[in-house]
Amino acid sequence: MTSTDEGRGTGRRGGDVPAPGRGTTPGDAVAPSAEPSAGRAAEPSAGSAAGPSPAGPVEPVVVDEAGAFGAPEDHYQRLWNPHRMVYIGGEAKPADASEQQCPFCRIPRGDDEQGLVVARGQLCYAVLNLYPYNSGHMMVLPYRHVSDYTDLDAAETVELATMTQEAMRAARAAYAPGGFNLGLNQGVVAGAGIAAHLHQHVVPRWSGDSNFLPVIAQTKSLPELLADTRRRLAEAWPRPDSGTAPRHT
Repeated sequence: MTSTDEGRGTGRRGGDVPAPGRGTTPGDAVAPSAEPSAGRAAEPSAGSAAGPSPAGPVEPVVVDEAGAFGAPEDHYQRLWNPHRMVYIGGEAKPADASEQQCPFCRIPRGDDEQGLVVARGQLCYAVLNLYPYNSGHMMVLPYRHVSDYTDLDAAETVELATMTQEAMRAARAAYAPGGFNLGLNQGVVAGAGIAAHLHQHVVPRWSGDSNFLPVIAQTKSLPELLADTRRRLAEAWPRPDSGTAPRHT
């Protein structure tokens, strides 16, 4: 029986490469047909002259199983952070710069634990950053919907500064960082994620926290859930001598 007849006996033309999973195993090869297909003259391959094939063995065609193309195993561990897709996709960004769309205006009207509010003052409050650079990354901001530092009145300016100091003291008591980054990003071009509502960042820093993960892999490894961080900072927040600050509504 010729190779062509064998192909017909299995439902294939001679010379066809079998699909994986049809009775062949990786490494099986099908010899080229010794006869041309019915009704069609044999044609020489491109770039070769007509005539008999050169002597020598035919190179086999290897068909790999589909499962052989999986991801290779390595020594890396994976940090899955699907919640950050909201940030990447911009889903949490306000639709416009109005007070009605502002999350910083909405947060203090809700529950402290749900909104990650750490402390409340008369004119300002402190809240955890939902996408922190480091554990304990807080923001201090006025209740009033203002965008520019120069828009704060004298009392708001004083309380913003005072609560920034208190945020640093709370972070030191809870986490003992080696230092801090403090800063206001004024305007979108300066890096403000929500430019319509002024907010000051208070970022605890430790030696070595700018390692290969954030620099090369663009990934931050956070050892604590935000709810636990909020609780620890709220408990460590310096208490005023007279009572508790009123709830802002």
